[in-house]
Amino acid sequence: MAGYDKKHSLAGLKARLPKLEVLSNHFRGYTVTIAIPEYSSVCPRSGLPDTGLVTIKYEPARYFVELKSLKFYILGYRNLGIFYENAVNRILKDFVRAVKPRWAIIRGEFNPRGGMTTTVEAAYGRIPKQQK
Repeated sequence: MAGYDKKHSLAGLKARLPKLEVLSNHFRGYTVTIAIPEYSSVCPRSGLPDTGLVTIKYEPARYFVELKSLKFYILGYRNLGIFYENAVNRILKDFVRAVKPRWAIIRGEFNPRGGMTTTVEAAYGRIPKQQK
């Protein structure tokens, strides 16, 4: 496509973001759902803002995510040039690396742009049927 290159497709994937911190988990067999309705980033091609709802759903194993660190991590995307698809997959990768959940689903529901909405979902681990 004219105007797009590899630099655009890789934008934001290696950017330094705040560290996700974890706390020790003392229970088993429960699900955590975190809704982040004020996600924002920047389109790496147009420079226009991208906004939406990011939902993280997971089953903790040894750790669960510390929410203040998650807030600062997500705020790190605010001025970052990154496509929706890359953002959701990067969040999943970073989340799994830090939290080490039994399973996780990251869902990004992005606000309309050009008359279209986009939903991107990425998953890790064996997702129970009732969570899909």
